Amino acid sequence: MAALAEDIIDRRRLRRKLSFWRIFAFTIAALAVVALALAFAFRDRGAAGLSDEIARVSIDGMILEDKKLLDLLDRLRRDDAVKAVVLRIDSPGGTTTGGEATFEAVRAIAAVKPVAAEVGTLAASAAYMIAAGTDHIVARRTSIVGSIGVIFQYVDASKLLDTIGVEVNAIKSAPMKAEPSPFGPAPEEAKEMIRRLVMDTFDWFVSLVAERRGLSIQDARALADGSVFSGRQGLERKLVDAIGGEEEVRRWLEEERGVPKGLKFVDRKPEADGYGWPFFTSAKSLIFSALGLDPEAGSLDEALFRKAGHLDGLVSLWQPSQGRVGLQ
Repeated sequence: MAALAEDIIDRRRLRRKLSFWRIFAFTIAALAVVALALAFAFRDRGAAGLSDEIARVSIDGMILEDKKLLDLLDRLRRDDAVKAVVLRIDSPGGTTTGGEATFEAVRAIAAVKPVAAEVGTLAASAAYMIAAGTDHIVARRTSIVGSIGVIFQYVDASKLLDTIGVEVNAIKSAPMKAEPSPFGPAPEEAKEMIRRLVMDTFDWFVSLVAERRGLSIQDARALADGSVFSGRQGLERKLVDAIGGEEEVRRWLEEERGVPKGLKFVDRKPEADGYGWPFFTSAKSLIFSALGLDPEAGSLDEALFRKAGHLDGLVSLWQPSQGRVGLQ
């Protein structure tokens, strides 16, 4: 019995030791992840906030009313260490509200410090609207710019529903409620209502381009037939200020806007700038990447169930996808 009791005591001691070392190993691993995240954060930010810099913000993909991006632009506006802001744009456009909100945030920056746009492959529609909010647009010769216009798409699936024998009924408070509908042909009154909506936004877009690019309304309207232009063609039409890339942006900032020479371009991202704790975001990104999830997702739920942006509403978009059900 004594030997059995000693065996039980020894096993308990061994379990306690194993538990201790497991906890110790887990703690070390967690600290290593945080340390690695800190290293990545400080490397990516270039010790942002500790010295003067030129902040560079990428605007790519679909343009939406992105609160994180708007918050970042507002922080850059108020940051005295940021002597200028460069928007690196590569986007086909997106929602008109997203373009408008970002345009206004860019103009707020321009009121207190220089802001320029560096166009990559594409700055069309709402993305060009954002570029027009800057004070200097630089593009490559083969970049694509323009597509000034607005689109509203809807689907008429009534023939399909008739074929499969589905009848959709509705009781409405007024004839124009929920029109145009995908369940039947749009009445002419609905088409006219949407046309007025589109043209009102279009007129605002044209006047914005005319004001920002120093064009007459007539000249701006002539460019606003939905056409896209190469960077070289855009330069000829005053949609672009210069051909080049980062060095041309630097030249303009230093020679024409008085930004101190030799400042470092620092990439600033909404996630990395959030809440003053960039290493938490970096740690999250590392963990998501290790699990095979989207490192750019803001939360685990978003990483697991992320979907393409929903685009109900007016859209200023070059080459929109066809056949979407909804109001575009």
